[in-house]
Amino acid sequence: MLDFDVGKLVVIGVVALIVIGPKDLPRVLRQVGQAVGKMRRMANEFQGQFMEAMREADVENLKKEVESAADLAKVDVAFDPVRDVKEQITSAVEGDAAPGPSAPAEASSAETHEIASLELEELPPPPEKLAVEAAFADTPPLEAPKIEPAPVEAKIEPLPAEPEKLAEKRA
Repeated sequence: MLDFDVGKLVVIGVVALIVIGPKDLPRVLRQVGQAVGKMRRMANEFQGQFMEAMREADVENLKKEVESAADLAKVDVAFDPVRDVKEQITSAVEGDAAPGPSAPAEASSAETHEIASLELEELPPPPEKLAVEAAFADTPPLEAPKIEPAPVEAKIEPLPAEPEKLAEKRA
């Protein structure tokens, strides 16, 4: 903003010394320094308030964006596809007159019997399981070896009645 080099500062100092005088110069310089300090504090305060207002505006915009995203992401809690499918299957098996929302109007007794028989049939095991069982059909089952614990002999020595003898045994 203001470029002060050494030459300009010397000229300003000489003019101030001539105009103000050597006696009042320190008092005037102190007042100028205090005024410059006040101006800097006011500028910093203004800058801080400006930045705070910008942050608040950004926070408001961010808050509005989050709220709009939350509104778009709301899920209808009444939607439960598992419950709907369960109701449809139950109504088809039992032959109820009141089917679920997307079930056929009525199921005939032949269809109900066919669905019930499909549920009760047992499916054959997969071919991989049959191949593994056939490969190990002749193998006897494994048995764990029996391990017997070895007998333990313990020596119990009576403690001497006197502490000196105990200390001699340890040494």
